Amino acid sequence: MKIDLATQAGRTIVDQVVAAIAEGVESRNLPPGRKLPSIRAFAEANDISKSTVVEAYDRLVARGLLESRHKVGFFVAGQRPPFDLSEPDPARDRDIDPMWMVRQSVEVDSHCLKPGCGWLPAEWLGGDGLRRGFRALARAPQSQIIDYGRPLGYAPLRTQLQRIFAERSIEAGLGQIMLTDSGTQAIDLINRLLIQPGDTVFVDDPCYFNYLCNLRAHRAKVVGIPFRPNGPDPDIFAAEAARHHPRLYLSNATLHNPTGATMSPAVAHRLLKHAEDFDITIVEDDIFADFEEHPTPRLASLDQLKRVIYVGSFSKTMSSAMRCGHIAARADLIEGLTDLKLATMISNNEISAQVMHELLTDGSYRKHVEALRGRLRKAGAEVRRSLADIGLGLWTDPRGGAFLWAVLPEGRDSSVIAKRALAEGISLAPGNAFSVSQTAGRYLRFNVAQSGHQRIYEVLRRILGT
Repeated sequence: MKIDLATQAGRTIVDQVVAAIAEGVESRNLPPGRKLPSIRAFAEANDISKSTVVEAYDRLVARGLLESRHKVGFFVAGQRPPFDLSEPDPARDRDIDPMWMVRQSVEVDSHCLKPGCGWLPAEWLGGDGLRRGFRALARAPQSQIIDYGRPLGYAPLRTQLQRIFAERSIEAGLGQIMLTDSGTQAIDLINRLLIQPGDTVFVDDPCYFNYLCNLRAHRAKVVGIPFRPNGPDPDIFAAEAARHHPRLYLSNATLHNPTGATMSPAVAHRLLKHAEDFDITIVEDDIFADFEEHPTPRLASLDQLKRVIYVGSFSKTMSSAMRCGHIAARADLIEGLTDLKLATMISNNEISAQVMHELLTDGSYRKHVEALRGRLRKAGAEVRRSLADIGLGLWTDPRGGAFLWAVLPEGRDSSVIAKRALAEGISLAPGNAFSVSQTAGRYLRFNVAQSGHQRIYEVLRRILGT
């Protein structure tokens, strides 16, 4: 049993052995009952000491992943402990684990400042429009507020989405559009349909941390592709594709989370060619589409849904509480996703879909997002100045949206800074929560809409000593 071992800062050989075997067990590449090599054989195969193997095996027994049978050897446990998403990866400090990031975002005290969170302040969102929409729905005799909706979702909203996609040069038939309760649910359905435990999935490095949480829940093997200011590195993408043969690539091509960057057309064309060569399905998460001031070509528009599955939602622009997302894809994929949706949730939030349709057709949504873009533009300029004043640079200058990927001074660790800031009532987003390779320790994600309070910069200046 040969595993890849490397010299990594802060990660011992024992840690790497434990992580490699644990991944094999979680992905079912090492099935229950499988006998592992003897301590001597494993040590010789990997050119490590027997004491290292003993410690690694003992840790895995303690975690319930292996069983030790006296004078027989070590075996993959038949009875597995309950799967726990909150359990940190053995290679990661708990403070930068993606599930910690999710919990911190939604569970910290309401009085805590949240410059690291991923949503807009409540007062920026469409509360007044939603109230009007709900009142209109309640008055309309033909509104559907009791029964299940159709499997694909509320048809008038799907028709409206069809028009919106056409404005983005994406041609989708009505039967190619399915409603979901959120963008996150859409991605989960796609992952359920297309990947099996042990399959490889590509993500950007860094990427939205909840991709990592969801893929872990599906027992996928996650490989990060380094993300540059103009998109993922296409040469590394091709080399890693030849090595790992991934099933999916999951990305934000526009207003990337967490960096705010937008993929260039040249990189997009090369990625689509590599996806075709290696038979990879691309999931384009375009949840921030309406924040973009000057629209750019989508992967879905270049590919016309042949290999790209297009995902979106209204949670970031209107309300996190009103769950309404969508998927556009090839008809055969939509058929499989619809069956899976029926099997797991029967329907989606029909009331939210009807309210969203009302807002899209009466013109209020368009006015709302135009105002949002203006507020984001103004806030972005102010936060840029505040970050510069305390000595933080920017990795790239986004074309709009909510996120800035700030660079800390050399030698500073964003997870350490985030811990200290949280003790003072400020919730930050440390870079390694977004990074598969754990190479983003000098970065912090700032949400410009949540970063206007000067106390944020006073605390950071004191922590940084600038």
